[in-house]
Amino acid sequence: MTAQSAAKPPRLVLASASPRRLELLAQLGVAPDAVAPADIDETPHAGESALAYAERLAAEKAQAIADAWPNAIILAADTTVAVGRRILGKPADRREAEAFLRLLSGRRHRVVTGVAVLKTSEDRLWTRRVSAAVSMKRLSESELGWYLDSEEWRGKAGAYAIQGLAGAFAPSLNGSYSAVVGLPLAETAALLEAAGRPIWRSAPHAADAAEKAPAHDG
Repeated sequence: MTAQSAAKPPRLVLASASPRRLELLAQLGVAPDAVAPADIDETPHAGESALAYAERLAAEKAQAIADAWPNAIILAADTTVAVGRRILGKPADRREAEAFLRLLSGRRHRVVTGVAVLKTSEDRLWTRRVSAAVSMKRLSESELGWYLDSEEWRGKAGAYAIQGLAGAFAPSLNGSYSAVVGLPLAETAALLEAAGRPIWRSAPHAADAAEKAPAHDG
């Protein structure tokens, strides 16, 4: 290994196919060098809390692709919705999406995002978990049908996306908005800095980061 290659900074790999996470990273002026979504079993463990679940899945996503990236910083995240101790993941179909939304209607619930950063050259892992409280208005039958018809619920924890049409259903939010969207910016920036990916040492260029974001690897 030459001195030049040894000094080369690790690549940043985003272990998520989420466009919203790319957009949030761009707000930090960061564009990953590669996008490599991780495929893992997302079944909650018996008695597992939403906080522990989200943090565990984020860590497992980072570790799942580690072998393919021997000199990289891998960023992974997982977002889940919880009503009491019940964890609401991504609905399998419209019927389950409707059941989730009826459960959330008129209630306050928690949105938890776990973040993991893995430095594969050192096998060192940093994790954080962030929780926010969201209140959802009581949904009328017409509002419920309208949202289900939009199909925005597909692939969304708890069957809704606050940054989209469902923002009209959430009159209040206590906590990190970016965590509810899918990536808590303050905590993510701190973890990347800890792993040796500088953020605050150069002028941010969010628009450039968004333009340079790579195509998904699959």
